[in-house]
Amino acid sequence: MPRTVLIVDDERDANDLMAGLVQARNDRPVQVFDGGSVLEAVQRHEPELILLDVMLPDVDGYEVCARLKRRRATNLIPIVMVTALHAQDNRVRGVRVGANAYLTKPFTPAQLYEVMDRALAWRGEHMNRGTAGEIQFDIRSETDYLAELNDMLTDLYARTPLTERQVKDLKQAVMEMGSNAIEWGHRKNADLTLRIIYRIEPDNVTLIIQDQGPGFDPQHVPHAAQPDDPIAHLDVRNELGIREGGFGIMLARGLVDEFRYNDKGNEVTLVKRFESTGAVGLPEGD
Repeated sequence: MPRTVLIVDDERDANDLMAGLVQARNDRPVQVFDGGSVLEAVQRHEPELILLDVMLPDVDGYEVCARLKRRRATNLIPIVMVTALHAQDNRVRGVRVGANAYLTKPFTPAQLYEVMDRALAWRGEHMNRGTAGEIQFDIRSETDYLAELNDMLTDLYARTPLTERQVKDLKQAVMEMGSNAIEWGHRKNADLTLRIIYRIEPDNVTLIIQDQGPGFDPQHVPHAAQPDDPIAHLDVRNELGIREGGFGIMLARGLVDEFRYNDKGNEVTLVKRFESTGAVGLPEGD
């Protein structure tokens, strides 16, 4: 069955090019040429995917993306940001709602189709799993921006069945592990982007914190506190000339119901299960 793909680009040639490529896959393109018309087009055509240019004449693509991802009705529509901006000119300068994928112009048809397939697979996975919503945040690697994001997340937690105690636990766990990623994963390089994924599942809230660092062996962290001997690591830190501390990982483990690193050690998942059932979701609108 043909899928509806909304294409948002103010340059007609680029918009027509993407529309032709979408149509060549037997999908149905819907073309929009400014950011202000996107929400109406989404409501009218109910697209399965949005190809969104960054540089629009009225509302930039990042703001359009943020509006769609913060709405309950449009949160699970995958968004691919299509931009001519180079990575070095496009660094996150604060807190930004992230898209599902990014594609830099010029691109080949194969590159476009590959990123479309990944975005559609993301939607299918979450629809099958019953996910109520997911928002990806990209932030500059500074603790002030991490704290700003944590406040935004707290507002989202309030729309779930999490108790006040659970919200406090999750907020502290995010701050601990986000700070750890900035300090150790990024070595305090503020230009590196920290990604935090907020996901509402049927029975829990899941937070995934991803850094761009080389990672580490999560099974061997001698400078971090361990449950069986919480202070032995202090001697190691002293020998290495590292400031006192190292309790963040152990503390975060105790604040959530599930805590796990990926094999590479540059992604940590925090899960907090609901104590009771209730309405779960995102705001209806801005």
